[in-house]
Amino acid sequence: MTRTTITLPQDLLTELMSLVSARSKTEAVINAIKDEIRLRKLERIKSFAGTLEFTTEAEDLRHGDHRLG
Repeated sequence: MTRTTITLPQDLLTELMSLVSARSKTEAVINAIKDEIRLRKLERIKSFAGTLEFTTEAEDLRHGDHRLG
């Protein structure tokens, strides 16, 4: 873990802690960073909508793995 000093507006930090039910400022900031990363990844995945072509049928994807028996 890296130690970092940042300056944040108190009202934003207080609101963040309340929204994420964090017990500490560190926990609140870590949760906010994780959420932002997750949302950015989700947006990236959504940007692929309609651009990928699947050649395998859904049934084969569900049950076609012969390694599973």
